Amino acid sequence: MKSLLMASLVATGVLFSGAALANADLAAAKCGKCHEMDKKKKGPAYKKTAAEYKGKPDAEAKLFKSVTDPNGDHPDLREKDKFVKEEDIRTVLKWILQQ
Repeated sequence: MKSLLMASLVATGVLFSGAALANADLAAAKCGKCHEMDKKKKGPAYKKTAAEYKGKPDAEAKLFKSVTDPNGDHPDLREKDKFVKEEDIRTVLKWILQQ
């Protein structure tokens, strides 16, 4: 019984760490031109954004609205050849908010 429980916990950890790496890779691919984890580039660092929105229940919705605003400052999300799926945007925003 203990072996089964330990195996389940290890498998869960591997799955979640894989998802975290995938989200970091997605963020780097889609947002890395203007954002980094700890330092400001053209846009704010992920950690700064996470700190700014920490504890706010509508954080993801506000960020989503901001980055998808057709008049906003995220042109790479609007360019036809660089279109980013809504699901990918939400995945990255959730990951950023966990930093």
